[in-house]
Amino acid sequence: MINMVDIKYSKAFSEVLEVLKYIPKEEYEKIPLEIIELMEDNCLEDYNVEYNPDMTLSEQNFLEETKYIIAILFRDYWATDIQKNKILLKEQQDAYLENLEKEKKFNTNIFENKLKNVEIENKQKENNQLAIIEKDNIFKRIITKIKNYFKKKI
Repeated sequence: MINMVDIKYSKAFSEVLEVLKYIPKEEYEKIPLEIIELMEDNCLEDYNVEYNPDMTLSEQNFLEETKYIIAILFRDYWATDIQKNKILLKEQQDAYLENLEKEKKFNTNIFENKLKNVEIENKQKENNQLAIIEKDNIFKRIITKIKNYFKKKI
């Protein structure tokens, strides 16, 4: 059975391969052959891709996965060092902001609040318990008094 995710990426590979037909040969050769072969092996042969070289990539009617793949190709193989650093910095910032949103959404402090509540309950239980005074039996008390008497004499 074919997975829907696999179909999406197969379509995206077909779209990327169509776009790659329109880039300069020098840029195309910067992409490792293994990646090209991976896309060729996994693309949908019967998928009709319509690419207009006069339009920008964002104006094309492509899947989001196609745009992500092309962005990764740009970052890894065509971008200058300055562009790569800017892209990586932007990706790190986006990941950080996404994690902050997740923390706000799922409120990870729930566990801390529960732990504080348990500690408070335990203290209240300790305070509410009566102090238990252990009394020694009569023989132990007599022996202790005799020992104390002789200690005072010495």
